[in-house]
Amino acid sequence: MSQTSSSGSRGSQQIPVVVLAGFLGSGKTTLLNHLLHRSGGSRIGAVVNDFGAIEIDAMAVAGALGDSTVSLGNGCLCCAVDVSELDLYLERLADPSARIDVIVIEASGLAEPQELVRMVLASENPRVVYGGLVEVVDAAEFLETRQRHPEIDRHLAIADLVVVNKVDRAEDGDRVLELVRSLGEGAAVVPATYGRIDPEFLFDCRPSEERVGQLSFDDLHRHDDGDDHGDGHGHGGHDGHLGHLHTAYDSVSFTSDTPMNPQRLMEFLDTRPDGLYRIKGYVDFGPHDARNRYAVHAVGRFLRFYPEPWAAIAGEERRLTQLVLIGAGIDATALAKELEACKDDAPHADEHSMWGVLRYVPEKDGDEV
Repeated sequence: MSQTSSSGSRGSQQIPVVVLAGFLGSGKTTLLNHLLHRSGGSRIGAVVNDFGAIEIDAMAVAGALGDSTVSLGNGCLCCAVDVSELDLYLERLADPSARIDVIVIEASGLAEPQELVRMVLASENPRVVYGGLVEVVDAAEFLETRQRHPEIDRHLAIADLVVVNKVDRAEDGDRVLELVRSLGEGAAVVPATYGRIDPEFLFDCRPSEERVGQLSFDDLHRHDDGDDHGDGHGHGGHDGHLGHLHTAYDSVSFTSDTPMNPQRLMEFLDTRPDGLYRIKGYVDFGPHDARNRYAVHAVGRFLRFYPEPWAAIAGEERRLTQLVLIGAGIDATALAKELEACKDDAPHADEHSMWGVLRYVPEKDGDEV
């Protein structure tokens, strides 16, 4: 992967590629349809079940999804294609002219998520970056699913975000949530009904602008009567669960005009807590690297830094660190205090201090990191 340059250019930004997995009937397509309707103007490119690549305007009718797919027959992405073939689809969707903000690979219900993640990470397309594995679980059928498909434990263990769908149908939803959390090995776990999660929790993007700040939940209070649970049965209307999806997770917004100490920040990132799904934003390391600010992209345990020359950032009057942390079951207050402790109150140049950061800077062909 090559590093990003000025954040003001869409063509230079890397597009996150999210793998959406889950067994048959868990509600993956319902969740994707919800994201299409509620993405707030972001454009979603999708690679779907039977393997087809399409461009989707986020405000378009989600039903168009099925009419635009190209089927390979067996419906299993990890068996049907190799990395080079997947790259052909990613190349099309990541082309700047497509103006795509995020790409979702909706896997077959029988696909192997670990293989799909490997394929995305092995992509040679410099315009994309791994955006995480989202595993959708059917809460009502979870215990039976584990009996039929014990490999689900392995899938949960590598997930970055687990959406426990149909919690309103489960006989004991709390028990399922507790069990999923124990199997998730640090993944953020979010309960849902009708596949409804806040799109910003997953994508945290908006077209043609940088957004670093509090999450927006405006879309959560508008629902379609025809939504279903992923089994084809519509269940319209509102209930006590549907208007307050944001209560399932928290966000921390952090801004500092004091440069950050790179060693302290790396200690914070290396020990980040279970359930902290997403970190995004920009870091000023002061004299440790006076030329660049560093864009941060973290999802689950995946972490990347991208140097961006301050001189290339138009209208940048103050050098700030701006971060947003998103997670489920996190202690927002404690995280904010830990970030405060990462400030470098008496910064001085140290040639070794940036080594920990530079380990996570992708190499650019022909250049040293």
